[in-house]
Amino acid sequence: MQVLLSYSIHGTILDVRAKGDWTLRNISAATARALSRRQKEIINAIRSQRLENIQLNYRPFPNQKALWGSFLLSFFCQLREEAQKKSVSFDISSLPLQMQELLAVSYTPAVTARQQTNTNLFNILGAWVEKKFRQVLAAMDFVGEISLALLKFFAGKAAISSKDVWQEIYNAGASSLPIISLVSVLLGLILAFVSAVQLQVLGAEIYVSSLITVSMVRVMSPVLTGIVIAGRIGASYAATIGSMQVNEEVDALKTFGINPIEFLVLPRFLALTLMMPFLTVYADFMGIFGGYAVIYLGWDISFYAFLNNVQTFTHMHHIIIGLFHSFVFGILIAISGCYQGMISGRDAEAVGRATTLAVVHSIIGIIVSTSVITIILSGFKL
Repeated sequence: MQVLLSYSIHGTILDVRAKGDWTLRNISAATARALSRRQKEIINAIRSQRLENIQLNYRPFPNQKALWGSFLLSFFCQLREEAQKKSVSFDISSLPLQMQELLAVSYTPAVTARQQTNTNLFNILGAWVEKKFRQVLAAMDFVGEISLALLKFFAGKAAISSKDVWQEIYNAGASSLPIISLVSVLLGLILAFVSAVQLQVLGAEIYVSSLITVSMVRVMSPVLTGIVIAGRIGASYAATIGSMQVNEEVDALKTFGINPIEFLVLPRFLALTLMMPFLTVYADFMGIFGGYAVIYLGWDISFYAFLNNVQTFTHMHHIIIGLFHSFVFGILIAISGCYQGMISGRDAEAVGRATTLAVVHSIIGIIVSTSVITIILSGFKL
């Protein structure tokens, strides 16, 4: 198949056009030498002419697929470097989408001048507000992308592997049970001991069982489970995806036409959102068990008396509220961890910073959402 490389100058616009099969197996030695001479002509034209814009265009021949390799891509990268040196704009919108993504990945703009530090207080404040506003918009875009990925998942069109989902379910669920057990039992012990000591003054230590159960089921278990999962799973999501950013694996997925939101984020989001209510129910039982151990050993209250108070004062709406808390926490932790990983920089320090921010933002989200839900439910007298 014939390979063509041509260019034309229209005023201050340089139009570079490539056609044919540019894979190395199709380019002979003689063709490569001819193309190299033409490339030198184009580069000399950029250096000698007064240009304002360089337009790149690649098309296959009729009835042929778009085939191009590193030979053409490296030439386009070289043109981009020359355009940068001459401060000439570079238009790649007419290139195939995958070629545009590769050029974007392979090109990092150089810093041409040292940025001057502005000490004006209003400028600093304005820059800070603008930065935070952009971060909020980026986070909203990320949530929107997850929502679209969920719609594609329910429509059966998402690029997601069931094996990845089950693996993430195991990581977020079964492998988290030991630490959830330890922390929940200890929390139940603490709540029971502190409550019993105070209620003993009134001779009402029998009601410790209801206090422990309602507090654990309604708020304490979801919050405690959320904080533990934020430190264990949310940090893991940020570190894993952040490391993939460092190794340019996310860019590779985009190059292959795979949506990283569907392939990386969606399995983790689904797994954690589904497992958080189950972990919360498990934490409820472990916390109540820890509280009963204190009551039985310290105040000699029978199991039947303990169970009778639990059944009397614990209503179904307490359980539903706790499960709703855990569901919201699962969404917040998954979004925070995956988002920080996706926006992570490309060095080890950036991955550590993303992991820290994922945990901090998750805990803040848990506390804020708990406050909001509690205020709303208080308005409905629940």
